[in-house]
Amino acid sequence: MKRGASAYAYPAGRLAQAAFVLWAAYTLSFLILYILPSDPISIMLNQGDGLADPAQVAALRAVYHLDEPLLVQYGIALRHALTLDLGHSIQTGQGVSAMLAQAAPATAALALSALGAALVLGVLLALAASASRAPRLRQVLHSLPALGVCLPTFWIGLLLLQWLSFGVPWFPAMGNEGWRSLVLPAATLAIPTGATVAQVLLRSLEGVWHQPFVHALRAKGLTRARLLLGHVLPNAAIPLLTMAGVIMGNLLAGSVVTETVFSREGIGRLAQSAVAVKDIPVVQGVVVLAAIVFVVVNLAVDLAYPLLDARITRERGRALA
Repeated sequence: MKRGASAYAYPAGRLAQAAFVLWAAYTLSFLILYILPSDPISIMLNQGDGLADPAQVAALRAVYHLDEPLLVQYGIALRHALTLDLGHSIQTGQGVSAMLAQAAPATAALALSALGAALVLGVLLALAASASRAPRLRQVLHSLPALGVCLPTFWIGLLLLQWLSFGVPWFPAMGNEGWRSLVLPAATLAIPTGATVAQVLLRSLEGVWHQPFVHALRAKGLTRARLLLGHVLPNAAIPLLTMAGVIMGNLLAGSVVTETVFSREGIGRLAQSAVAVKDIPVVQGVVVLAAIVFVVVNLAVDLAYPLLDARITRERGRALA
């Protein structure tokens, strides 16, 4: 293959994979919601004490094409999604795109705050465990990431509420007002995510320490601290990029629980309420948004790899030659 063609083949292949992931996520969410036994129109109309009028139920089902066969419903929904029309909420009548745009900033602030705190926590913990020479301290530090990963998100949130909101009223227990309301939810997400970062980075650090170039640099007289920060850490951090999509996925999934525990408005609360009443357009909109975030992060990471490690570029060039 010519060099010019190979330069475009890899990005084109990754874009095709990204499109397939988005289609698969949308299709699976549609099928799962379709086979659920409850009826969203009946749920919406029976919120009061009275029974819904069958004629009104039939009319609304026709409006939302819920009286059509499965393939017809899927074709209509997919055609609208391809034109960036995510439809309207069955419960509120609002446009799904507008609902997502309204809820996204709060969740983005929570996810980015948690991500920043998780990276700081995970990197510091991994560096401390790797640099420690005391056997007992080293063993304790090595065990902390595994413990953090095992802690349930809702349990961490409830514990932080009990300690830092109800016990010592430093931070509000709920709401979206101001930076103080963001501290406890971000910490709730950051603890297990930071533990995951520490696990991956610590394992990578241990591997890099045994590389020949590290022994050569040590023989030249470089101190352990300079080796760790200047040479070992940059090489060990590359595998963290592979985890970027998983980490963002965990943050989005954890936001559903976290926003519920702390009564925060956001994508998580929107998804939870939509699933409860089988609001199909809203649930699919949330799924598509989450899939887009996952795909964009992974695509950006994959395309950034050659900039960080020239060996990847050479290997891909040989594979496409």
